Amino acid sequence: MTNLTQERLKIYVPREAASLLDNLGEFFRNRNIDCYVVGGFVRDGLMGRTNSDIDIAVDGDAIAIASEVAKSFDARMVPLDEVNQVARVVFPQTGYQWHLDFATIRGSIEEDLRLRDFTVNAIAIRLCRVKGDWSRVEIIDPLNGCRDLSQRIIRAVSDESFREDPARLLRAVRLASILDFSIEPATEALIERDSRLVSTVAGERLRDELCYILETNKAYQSLRYLDRLSLLAALMPELTSSKGVTQPKEHFWDVFDHSLETVACVERLLREQDNNKEDKLITLVPWSPDIAQYFDQESAGGRTRKVLLKLAALLHDIGKPAAKTIEQSGRMRFLGHAKEGSAMAVQIMERLRFSNREIKLVQLMIENHLRPGYLLSEDVPSRRAIYKYFRDTADVGIDTLFLGLADHLAARGPTLDLDQWRKHAEVTQYILSKWFEEKATVMPPKLIDGHILIEKLGLSPGPQIGQLLEMVREAQAVGEIQTAEEALDFAAKRLGEISEP
Repeated sequence: MTNLTQERLKIYVPREAASLLDNLGEFFRNRNIDCYVVGGFVRDGLMGRTNSDIDIAVDGDAIAIASEVAKSFDARMVPLDEVNQVARVVFPQTGYQWHLDFATIRGSIEEDLRLRDFTVNAIAIRLCRVKGDWSRVEIIDPLNGCRDLSQRIIRAVSDESFREDPARLLRAVRLASILDFSIEPATEALIERDSRLVSTVAGERLRDELCYILETNKAYQSLRYLDRLSLLAALMPELTSSKGVTQPKEHFWDVFDHSLETVACVERLLREQDNNKEDKLITLVPWSPDIAQYFDQESAGGRTRKVLLKLAALLHDIGKPAAKTIEQSGRMRFLGHAKEGSAMAVQIMERLRFSNREIKLVQLMIENHLRPGYLLSEDVPSRRAIYKYFRDTADVGIDTLFLGLADHLAARGPTLDLDQWRKHAEVTQYILSKWFEEKATVMPPKLIDGHILIEKLGLSPGPQIGQLLEMVREAQAVGEIQTAEEALDFAAKRLGEISEP
């Protein structure tokens, strides 16, 4: 990227977006409405990157204008903030969606840009003057954002930027991570000064900024940076108590550092690091296009499984400080820390307004993060053990296997025993192969249900029905029964082994 200080610059705009913006510019010219493309779309375009979210600043009632745009372009309009006049118009294009957020200009365009968060986002293009030629566009840049782009710097627009909107505290770190920029020293000082204000931000906004960070392949570095800037403690004060909490000799780091290192190990395991081809430890771990696709699945709100896995990695030992005991022999123990930690993680995620499904997924991962280690006690886990593992981990069986690997790697650090690691990787490979090749074995389909037990065995509805059905499914998983008739006969014989209602 060169010559960013010139008045007219080249900006990368994808063909579909260029066509959409050209039509939109004509729409506004015909109605004598002044409008500007601002923010991240301009920033990324000047860097040769694309961005599907386009911010439009309009001189007028943004919600009314957005509604008229939606009708004219056969798009969908969603009011985002009626008080501050912000609305979104979603344009479904072939194989892609463009989101245009319309906001009312606050004063002149120069005054509006001075109210934004960072100089690299305070750059605008007057849409009505483009007229189809994006090769040399006029840039409005009152705060030298183009200079900061060229120097790869995140700089706050003013000393009051973070006090005006404390969500910007996390956004600064997120942008630095995504763009591979540095936060300039004066802005760092402002962040440290205002870090406590994070607690005043709505949970869902903090959640979104945190998840944007976790989605990157530099989540570990960003979490370390958040900690250095006092933001991690403000975001999750529960983590503070884990600092300095020592662990048994098998652990290289204290609880806090181990938790962050586990996030780094997740990134290694998910092949998010550039040096993975030379990472001999990671090449031992199973990987395939199916596994990669699995972790890219969206769970809710556009957040992927890998984001939730990194969050579980960060919080998996959060229950250890409260659970720590030292026996008379000097043995250090953390009995019940997985259960305690999963409950604490639920409280944190509820505060950050995660969905119920996301909370349940992370809760299960943390609750069961020791289970993969238990499976290592056998050279080859039995069908029964694999069935019980996937039964108890439900929808996060694969996620928990990778959390277990990351936990192992982060516990030992540079003292890792290669033979133990190789065995862990081999057992994981075996369990995953059973999952992908024999799902009917590890999660067998139902042969009978409660209605059949009530009808055929004369039972009454109650807990014993569920107990019998679980016995049947376990026997089916290990190959003891295969048909509905065998299942019913098996249930009849096991009636005496279960508790009365």
